[in-house]
Amino acid sequence: MLLVVTYSRTARQTLRNVCSAHGDTVVRRFGRAALFEATEFGAFLALRMRERHGEDVQVERTEPLNEYRDTPESVREAARAYEEEAHDNTPYAKFASGTDHPDPDSMRAESI
Repeated sequence: MLLVVTYSRTARQTLRNVCSAHGDTVVRRFGRAALFEATEFGAFLALRMRERHGEDVQVERTEPLNEYRDTPESVREAARAYEEEAHDNTPYAKFASGTDHPDPDSMRAESI
Protein backbone atom coordinates (compact mmCIF):
# COMPACT_ATOMS: atom_id res chain seq x y z
CA MET A 1 0.00 0.00 0.00
CA LEU A 2 0.99 3.62 -0.37
CA LEU A 3 0.60 5.96 2.58
CA VAL A 4 -0.06 9.55 1.52
CA VAL A 5 0.25 12.16 4.29
CA THR A 6 -0.61 15.83 3.74
CA TYR A 7 0.82 18.78 5.67
CA SER A 8 -1.06 21.82 4.35
CA ARG A 9 -4.67 22.89 3.99
CA THR A 10 -4.52 22.89 0.19
CA ALA A 11 -2.89 19.45 0.09
CA ARG A 12 -5.60 18.10 2.42
CA GLN A 13 -8.27 19.50 0.10
CA THR A 14 -6.61 17.79 -2.86
CA LEU A 15 -6.49 14.53 -0.88
CA ARG A 16 -10.22 14.80 -0.14
CA ASN A 17 -10.92 15.41 -3.83
CA VAL A 18 -8.74 12.49 -4.94
CA CYS A 19 -10.37 10.17 -2.40
CA SER A 20 -13.85 11.22 -3.52
CA ALA A 21 -13.08 10.84 -7.21
CA HIS A 22 -11.07 7.61 -6.98
CA GLY A 23 -12.60 5.65 -4.11
CA ASP A 24 -11.79 2.36 -5.82
CA THR A 25 -8.06 3.09 -5.33
CA VAL A 26 -8.37 4.35 -1.75
CA VAL A 27 -7.98 1.56 0.80
CA ARG A 28 -8.61 3.78 3.84
CA ARG A 29 -8.76 7.48 4.68
CA PHE A 30 -7.55 9.02 7.97
CA GLY A 31 -8.28 12.75 7.68
CA ARG A 32 -4.96 14.20 6.58
CA ALA A 33 -3.66 10.82 5.39
CA ALA A 34 -4.86 7.96 3.20
CA LEU A 35 -3.78 4.52 2.09
CA PHE A 36 -3.84 3.94 -1.65
CA GLU A 37 -3.62 0.58 -3.39
CA ALA A 38 -0.07 -0.25 -4.45
CA THR A 39 -0.89 -0.07 -8.16
CA GLU A 40 0.48 2.13 -10.90
CA PHE A 41 -2.68 4.20 -10.68
CA GLY A 42 -2.31 4.57 -6.90
CA ALA A 43 1.28 5.71 -7.45
CA PHE A 44 0.12 8.09 -10.20
CA LEU A 45 -2.40 9.72 -7.86
CA ALA A 46 0.15 10.05 -5.04
CA LEU A 47 2.88 11.41 -7.32
CA ARG A 48 0.46 13.85 -8.94
CA MET A 49 -0.33 15.24 -5.49
CA ARG A 50 3.39 15.41 -4.72
CA GLU A 51 4.01 17.34 -7.96
CA ARG A 52 1.27 19.80 -7.13
CA HIS A 53 2.08 20.35 -3.44
CA GLY A 54 5.77 19.44 -3.14
CA GLU A 55 6.97 18.78 0.41
CA ASP A 56 3.42 19.22 1.74
CA VAL A 57 2.75 15.66 0.57
CA GLN A 58 4.70 12.69 1.87
CA VAL A 59 4.41 9.30 0.17
CA GLU A 60 5.62 6.09 1.78
CA ARG A 61 5.33 2.45 0.78
CA THR A 62 3.82 0.32 3.54
CA GLU A 63 2.98 -3.29 4.05
CA PRO A 64 0.52 -4.82 6.50
CA LEU A 65 1.94 -6.41 9.62
CA ASN A 66 1.74 -10.18 9.53
CA GLU A 67 1.81 -10.83 13.26
CA TYR A 68 2.76 -14.49 12.83
CA ARG A 69 5.61 -13.87 10.42
CA ASP A 70 6.84 -10.51 11.73
CA THR A 71 6.65 -10.78 15.53
CA PRO A 72 8.08 -13.38 17.89
CA GLU A 73 5.74 -15.72 19.74
CA SER A 74 6.87 -14.18 23.05
CA VAL A 75 5.55 -10.76 21.99
CA ARG A 76 2.24 -12.18 20.77
CA GLU A 77 1.83 -14.16 23.98
CA ALA A 78 2.72 -11.12 26.12
CA ALA A 79 0.09 -8.99 24.34
CA ARG A 80 -2.51 -11.71 24.74
CA ALA A 81 -1.73 -12.27 28.45
CA TYR A 82 -1.60 -8.55 29.22
CA GLU A 83 -5.04 -7.98 27.71
CA GLU A 84 -6.55 -11.04 29.37
CA GLU A 85 -4.99 -10.83 32.83
CA ALA A 86 -3.94 -7.27 33.66
CA HIS A 87 -6.14 -4.66 35.26
CA ASP A 88 -6.85 -1.69 32.95
CA ASN A 89 -4.61 0.63 35.00
CA THR A 90 -1.65 -1.75 35.36
CA PRO A 91 1.35 -0.58 33.32
CA TYR A 92 2.84 -3.30 31.12
CA ALA A 93 6.27 -3.00 32.79
CA LYS A 94 4.73 -3.81 36.18
CA PHE A 95 2.70 -6.66 34.68
CA ALA A 96 5.75 -8.19 32.98
CA SER A 97 8.03 -7.87 36.01
CA GLY A 98 8.93 -11.28 37.42
CA THR A 99 7.38 -13.18 34.50
CA ASP A 100 8.73 -14.75 31.32
CA HIS A 101 7.13 -11.96 29.27
CA PRO A 102 9.61 -9.61 27.54
CA ASP A 103 10.24 -6.31 29.29
CA PRO A 104 9.35 -3.09 27.44
CA ASP A 105 12.98 -1.92 27.15
CA SER A 106 14.11 -5.10 25.42
CA MET A 107 11.14 -4.88 23.01
CA ARG A 108 11.99 -1.23 22.23
CA ALA A 109 15.51 -2.28 21.26
CA GLU A 110 14.38 -4.98 18.80
CA SER A 111 13.22 -4.19 15.28
CA ILE A 112 10.55 -6.28 13.61
